[in-house]
Amino acid sequence: MLVRLYDLPPVQPHLAALAARGITCRRPESYERTAVLAFVAAEFPGWVDETTIALARVPATCFVAIEDQRILGFACYHATRPGFFGPTGVTRPSRRLGIGAALLLSTLHAMAAEGYAYAIIGSVGPADFYQRVVGAIPIPGSQPGIFGNRIDQPAP
Repeated sequence: MLVRLYDLPPVQPHLAALAARGITCRRPESYERTAVLAFVAAEFPGWVDETTIALARVPATCFVAIEDQRILGFACYHATRPGFFGPTGVTRPSRRLGIGAALLLSTLHAMAAEGYAYAIIGSVGPADFYQRVVGAIPIPGSQPGIFGNRIDQPAP
């Protein structure tokens, strides 16, 4: 999917609504890398590699949602390819609180601040979510895109 970064809704109302619930969205610090990767490995094991790349950048191209020092969700950009949004995920019990929208908008606004005009959502799960929150549109002929020739992981 394609997102116009020059026409994004504001992120501040989403962040304020979460803050009222005691949830903060921010970039993790370098000294929090182990905690973030442990969270991703436990909740979304298929996205550890890309998250590792996002956390290796300074500043990190990753945002996390935190409540009481616990990670509830994460979102990365420039992890798979430059200009790509994702991976992203929110724990099941924390869904439908607005965390996904706040993380999405935080990352896309960061990309816009870097000078990008568009972002690509490479492997789309909930297309209706992306359409509703940021007006994302499908890119014709883009399935499976860059993910079509993926190396299989051996079973543990």
